[in-house]
Amino acid sequence: MPTLILVRHGRSTANTEGLLAGWTPGVALDERGGAQAAALPGRLAELPLSEVVSSPLQRCQETIQPLLDARPGLSAHSDERIGECHYGDWSGRKLAELAGEPLMEVVQAHPSAAAFPGGESMRAMQTRAAEAVREWNARVERDHGSDAVYLMCSHGDIIKSLVADALGLHLDLFQRISVDPCSITAIRYTRLRPFLVRLGDTGDFASLAPKEEQAGGDAAVGGGAGAP
Repeated sequence: MPTLILVRHGRSTANTEGLLAGWTPGVALDERGGAQAAALPGRLAELPLSEVVSSPLQRCQETIQPLLDARPGLSAHSDERIGECHYGDWSGRKLAELAGEPLMEVVQAHPSAAAFPGGESMRAMQTRAAEAVREWNARVERDHGSDAVYLMCSHGDIIKSLVADALGLHLDLFQRISVDPCSITAIRYTRLRPFLVRLGDTGDFASLAPKEEQAGGDAAVGGGAGAP
């Protein structure tokens, strides 16, 4: 079965403003995010990509555009099932403000029980994304063969949930996974099991350096902004 390259969108204006973007329209890449997207074709130059599938949200579309410009013959598709979690009433709010909401503790410690007011549950988010991957695996294998490599551009919580699915981890453990903006995660699917062969690879280790203000033990809902 195919190898899936998961790319989180580049750093966005919402990331730098500390907002939980969700499906809020008009959230674009910031200057650093644009540079990350511009570097993506070079980072993927040796991969014979057969298809590109993207979340319909602007920050993902902007992330893959330099890659599509560099490979004009590459087929591109949009799939809402790998779009960001529907955070409902939380969308567009400051993460610092949301940290005080009782639901945030559930999101951190027991995400399989978390459902956002006016939005969707984290279980539903993972289910739709995993179903999309399985359908695209079958389609890519049918059209390009079992050794094909294809790319999906998506969002932090979506990618983390797909990694948990590939590893057989309960969704309640997915907050232990971290993927920075424009990081590359690779999952090789086989008939019996998936293999996680890359996780959150940016080629830049600046995000590992100690920060003046540590975020504590909580995971960054939506994925975080990565290195400054």
